[in-house]
Amino acid sequence: MRRDDRPQSAAGGARLALVLLTIVYALNFLDRQILGILLPLIKREFRFDDAELGLLGGLPFALFYATLAIPIAALSDRRSRVLILTVSLGLWSLMTAACGFARGFSGLFAARVGVGVGEAGGVAPSYSLIADLFPPAARARALAVFSMGVPVGAAAGVFLGGEIGAAYGWRAAFWIVGGVGLAITPMLPLLLRDPPRGRFDAGRGTPVRFGAVLRHLARRPGFWLLALGASANSMMGYGLILWIPSLLVRSFGMTLPEAGRFYSALGLIGGVLGIWAGGVLGDRLGARRPEWLGRVPALAALAAIPCYLAALSLSGDRWVTFLMFLVPGALALVWLGPILSAVQAMCPAPMRATGNALFLLVNNLLGIALGTWALGALSKWLAAAHGTDSLRLAILYALPLYLVAALFMWTGGSRLRRDMA
Repeated sequence: MRRDDRPQSAAGGARLALVLLTIVYALNFLDRQILGILLPLIKREFRFDDAELGLLGGLPFALFYATLAIPIAALSDRRSRVLILTVSLGLWSLMTAACGFARGFSGLFAARVGVGVGEAGGVAPSYSLIADLFPPAARARALAVFSMGVPVGAAAGVFLGGEIGAAYGWRAAFWIVGGVGLAITPMLPLLLRDPPRGRFDAGRGTPVRFGAVLRHLARRPGFWLLALGASANSMMGYGLILWIPSLLVRSFGMTLPEAGRFYSALGLIGGVLGIWAGGVLGDRLGARRPEWLGRVPALAALAAIPCYLAALSLSGDRWVTFLMFLVPGALALVWLGPILSAVQAMCPAPMRATGNALFLLVNNLLGIALGTWALGALSKWLAAAHGTDSLRLAILYALPLYLVAALFMWTGGSRLRRDMA
């Protein structure tokens, strides 16, 4: 038996592997989202407008992150997922450090492209590994734990970026967090191995061609409806992760370190609560009625709208502001566990990494590329009439995206019983 084919020895081995994958995912989001807290410092040095900053935060990363994920995922369905993950971690960490050497827009743009290229090999192989580490009845919770990397990494990026950026400058922040990833990279292949592919599925099968994956998913409209719903949700989610630190500085009068501490605590607590609640509800409700894997996120997205309206329209002391942002921040991340679990169930083991990459292609091209840029462009357009308050109004005007997300996810959920068959 080859080393990559040995199963994890016990449930404890699967849990350890999940912890390692979650740490790597947290580094993924740390390097991805540290840009948000550093935008005020970068804007001050280079005098970029909000549209340019939004472009840096989305398009160069998303374009390569989403498109390259497909061939890398197809390779992951045939070769060592751990090796691909290790190479990806090293590359995106190196390019994050390279951001600190940029001397203008083109340099930052190129470095962010490099981060996207590296991170293209991070998520889809991890989803595939988790599906082979945990049985279907526990996957929503396992994927929810893995998705904790989103709030943990984003919170760490905002906190470290605010503290290091204020003390040593924005360049040092990129150098330090990139260096952390480079230090961890050699440890990954020593501590993690590939489980047998499809060991919890009725038939493991053999790797299939990309066209076969497309034909399989073309007959499952629930897959595409859930992908579009997640994309609409992510347009707001990624946009808020990038822009809320700047909003706290401009509209709530916080210093950069204060905004970093505030938003890192907000993202960590709200994100962990929301993702875990979604995973638990997804496993419990979706086990008997798969449609609830779409309905739970849809209801959460609807509930987030009035909560964000209140948080952005009212102002009080910082504890009140914190609580008002905490609830919708949690609701907006409920979708991760249930929808990702549904995606695994619709994709047989030999095509799972490629199916994940197609889901991420839709989600990230719309969510990252459009979300961050659209909020920045809208803020720039409103700035002439509303000054520093333009960013707050831009976020308010974009909230109907959660309604769009809810409609797609609810409709996609109604298809799941047939599409999982």
